[in-house]
Amino acid sequence: MSDTEASVHYHSYLALDEILGAQRPRSEAHDEVLFIVIHQVYELWFKQLLHEAAHLQRSFEQGDGPRASGTLRRIREIVKIAVSQLDVLETLTPPQYVSFRDRLDNASGFQSAQFRELEAVFGRRDERVLEYYGPDTAARARIADAMSRPSVFDSFLGYLAGRGYPVSQALLERDPREPCEGSEEVQDVLLLAYRDDGEEAQVCERLIDLDEGLQEWRYRHVRMVERMIGLKVGTGGSEGAAYLRTTLFRPAFPDLWAVRNRM
Repeated sequence: MSDTEASVHYHSYLALDEILGAQRPRSEAHDEVLFIVIHQVYELWFKQLLHEAAHLQRSFEQGDGPRASGTLRRIREIVKIAVSQLDVLETLTPPQYVSFRDRLDNASGFQSAQFRELEAVFGRRDERVLEYYGPDTAARARIADAMSRPSVFDSFLGYLAGRGYPVSQALLERDPREPCEGSEEVQDVLLLAYRDDGEEAQVCERLIDLDEGLQEWRYRHVRMVERMIGLKVGTGGSEGAAYLRTTLFRPAFPDLWAVRNRM
């Protein structure tokens, strides 16, 4: 290190000036700071989840099941943290939330581009979500790109094929822009993997762990919104809890659930 090069310290390495200066409440309400901090922390976790999901897909593509399992475990633990943060958010009573809600204007959690991108990475294909973003914005481009790429489950099928399981070429070359619906052909392959009871079956179980965690997140999110605002329209004109209910019990990996009926 040269004499003129500043040494790295905890404060500078973590860019704490930027992070701790990023909470800018728009009201005098005491509880707005908590609301801001929680959502900023969510965005940081979403960033990490996207980072881990990309690593997961690379592991599948390289045929590295143990590394994929380890990454899936990490992703699941992060999702657990995301769910548990709702406990903190639910310490806000409806009147406390109302004390600053009008200062949010059109801001809404529905506008979280990272969460929408994450949904796409895990296989959701719903172009209606693009309506929340301008046509030439980077956020819209990232989400659209994620919806056009192979999902985590597509990469998983490629991993199974590489391990010698009879995944058809049609499945491997399917249009990734289409949603991944339940398929008996896929379930036939999964059934073989489970019956072999080896590395591949363990990866299946880690994917189920993740899917269960994502569904738990959705359920807790709905209940939190209902607890805060009941069935009222959300900020930014969103449908609030009414929309969130429609997302419940929609697994990211439907074949992994359906194959249990055949074991």
